[in-house]
Amino acid sequence: TDRQTGLIRLYQYVYGYVESKKLGEVCSVQRGASPRPISSFITHKGEYNWIKIGDVKEGTKYINDTEDKISKEGALKSRIVHKGDFILSNSMSFGRPYILNIDGCIHDGWLAISNYQSSLISDYLFYILSSTKVQKNMDKMASNGTVKNLNAEIVRKLSIPIPPIAVQQKIVEILDKFDKLCNDLNEGLPKEIENRQKQYEYYRDKLLRFEEKV
Repeated sequence: TDRQTGLIRLYQYVYGYVESKKLGEVCSVQRGASPRPISSFITHKGEYNWIKIGDVKEGTKYINDTEDKISKEGALKSRIVHKGDFILSNSMSFGRPYILNIDGCIHDGWLAISNYQSSLISDYLFYILSSTKVQKNMDKMASNGTVKNLNAEIVRKLSIPIPPIAVQQKIVEILDKFDKLCNDLNEGLPKEIENRQKQYEYYRDKLLRFEEKV
């Protein structure tokens, strides 16, 4: 189809040599922190959102609200994060990226990624962190010990391709269209949706695989 031909041409254009950098070179990666005993700081009337694993829905991209709040005193002993930052779980939904639509605080079950905007647009970073290659790399690096543990140092060492911003935007535009087709039940029958999902994953991983610049 014309769409597939266009994707192939974009693929051929993008996969010239693209510089890759470690994530820690282009952004800040930090672990959350938990004030203890946490029950002394949690409240429904606090000033800060307290972001838990239970506040995210499976398959979602954004975190929009929280069930609990944390007091100012608790926030000072935690990790404060801001709208636009990314968080990754180091336990449940291991390595799955989420983008914050709120300010708040994270406990030590989360890792935060911030200050990436000079090199990366958020949607591109979301797709690259969600890609099969990066997810497998995280899993492999976190499995070297006796217990699987995704820590800040592992995430900082992840190597990711960083094409020009205009190319990032084009990749996001294409993958967003596939994502919409895959997740909108009104677009077709379940079998067609399944096929679109496979096609989306194929092109996502193709578009996000670059030859490293020498």
